[in-house]
Amino acid sequence: MRTAILGAGALGIIIGALMTKNGKSVDLIDSYQANVDALNAHGASVTGNLELNWPVTALTPHEMQGEYDLVLLLTKQTANAAALPRLLPHIHADSIVCTLQNGIPEDSVAAIVGRERTIGGAVGFGATWLRPGVSELTSTLEAVEKFAFEIGELDGVVRPRLEKVKEILSAAGGTTILTNLMGIRWTKLLMNATFSGMSAALGCSFRDLLADEKAMTCIAHIADETIKVCHGKGYRMVEMQGADMESLELRSKADIAGKMDLYRKVWGRHNNKASMLQDLEKGNNTEIDYINGVVCRSGRECNIATPFNDKVVEIVKQAEAQRTVTDFGNLARFDEIIAQAK
Repeated sequence: MRTAILGAGALGIIIGALMTKNGKSVDLIDSYQANVDALNAHGASVTGNLELNWPVTALTPHEMQGEYDLVLLLTKQTANAAALPRLLPHIHADSIVCTLQNGIPEDSVAAIVGRERTIGGAVGFGATWLRPGVSELTSTLEAVEKFAFEIGELDGVVRPRLEKVKEILSAAGGTTILTNLMGIRWTKLLMNATFSGMSAALGCSFRDLLADEKAMTCIAHIADETIKVCHGKGYRMVEMQGADMESLELRSKADIAGKMDLYRKVWGRHNNKASMLQDLEKGNNTEIDYINGVVCRSGRECNIATPFNDKVVEIVKQAEAQRTVTDFGNLARFDEIIAQAK
């Protein structure tokens, strides 16, 4: 299958390097000319928990030629409205567009490229873009080898094309086919809304969050709200990274202490700084509306309160508007809702 990665950022560089190293031909497509130039001149470089440099082929969207059988969509959702229409001349009737983006992007992607060409998936590891052509793997190598991707069809049917996509993605890391795509999506949304949301709100790494009791109290409530809203939408969480995410639901705040071992087990593999925080540091808008914002909007639809997710959105949107970077002092802004939590 002729394959492209659309969005050669933090994750795209790592995935492209690993796929190419392991024998798959893939074009890395990115709108940032300096990034494309560096990838072509020096290869895709990975640091952190993996040291790798591998020659790759990189293009700008304007340099795309011909049609792709598979496109792995790794742009931010904020770029979809501009990026996807440019892709249309380069996909055919049987092409597959596999969105590996944060949030729940399938419907918006399908609205542009066609529902019949859209499949979805979640990425189970994190990375930080350092400079043109260079990305840092911030999750453990184990997370990549075991939990890199989970993919599925929009209607849950396991079609032969999923096996083809799995075979290609497996060149970059462990890939699992699941029948409950929305369960996957809501579970990954929980993973992002909790640690990525709080990392963006407090200007810190995942390890900083794990080390702070009050921050973890907030994260426990963010997870609980996300699970309750997921149920309100008619879905169930799935097992992810070897853990039962349904078990993070709270009956009361007295349950929080008993959840900490699971948080350490799953998120202890990842010393990420959220991509949303990286966006704030660059003076860019974030994907907060597509992550914690999804929980807030869906909660209102289901009449389920989401005060902790609401506060994360408020803090990050304020930083976006002011073009400032958040800091750990924002934790005090959660004090009132922590006191009110039952």
